[in-house]
Amino acid sequence: MVRKIGIDLGTTNLLICVDNKGVIVDEPAVITVDAATKKCIAAGANARDMLGRTPKNLICVRPLKDGVVADFEATEMMLNYFFKECDLKGMFKKPVILICHPTKITSVEKNAIRDCAYRAGAKKVYLEEEPKVAALGAGLEIGKASGNMVLDIGGGTSDIAVLSLGDIVCSTSIKTAGNRFTHDIIENVRSQRKMYIGEQTAEEIKKKIGNALVLDEPETITVSGRDVETGLPHAIEINSNEVESYIHNSLREIVHATKTILEVTPPELAADIVQHGLVMTGGGSLLKNIDVLMREELQIPVYVADNALRCVVDGCTAMLENL
Repeated sequence: MVRKIGIDLGTTNLLICVDNKGVIVDEPAVITVDAATKKCIAAGANARDMLGRTPKNLICVRPLKDGVVADFEATEMMLNYFFKECDLKGMFKKPVILICHPTKITSVEKNAIRDCAYRAGAKKVYLEEEPKVAALGAGLEIGKASGNMVLDIGGGTSDIAVLSLGDIVCSTSIKTAGNRFTHDIIENVRSQRKMYIGEQTAEEIKKKIGNALVLDEPETITVSGRDVETGLPHAIEINSNEVESYIHNSLREIVHATKTILEVTPPELAADIVQHGLVMTGGGSLLKNIDVLMREELQIPVYVADNALRCVVDGCTAMLENL
């Protein structure tokens, strides 16, 4: 019997599910390579812990950027690593693979994803758009003749789509998402607080005190880095209202893109969305109060899916049954 594998090939996280087994890999999409031999040293959480801490002979790489393959060899190496770890490949058991990708990517980018899967040992490769799979994973009944709206904020892209009768009616994808929030924090701490911080520190700030709204009683966190002027190690205190000001423009871009899709939604489907609301998925939807911000801006009900981080891979699991 042919093994079926579903892959959420995210910019930040890689999730792999297998038919009848569920999710078997949930790891950061990072790989560490030996600069001389070009061999994989570590992948996933182990490689992420090495980010910004490697000697010259090791290179830490995020092989995906903005939801698409940026480093072909590293992506293939990463897939091979996890397939081998989970015993998913072999001469007599080439799997059928379903991979999810952002909407609005080019045919060249689609071919790069497909080629990576084939080189990693796939027998056949299917591609599916992320918002459709995320809607399925969030438990929406997308097969009916009624409108459902999904906003999937991942690491590299935010995908917005209106679905009806099992497919996408209108959609868009913007390269403003979780990684942009992190970059905004790094750049603004450098320019406004005169301190260099690393990616992992910025991630910690975002997750612990990041907020989409200005609060009367902001939360605070103490972070360490390198002083811009003296070059010495230094610690400062940052509050959640500062973080909101850092990521404010990126949040406005997501709001604007969502409004743009609502403006081109057919009237009957728009009427359904007023009743059903907008469902938010992906890691970016876990930013505190982002659902409140979207509700205030769009004037429709907004919900964050219970399994926001795993909606896409859960949708993959459901789709594998019909492959």
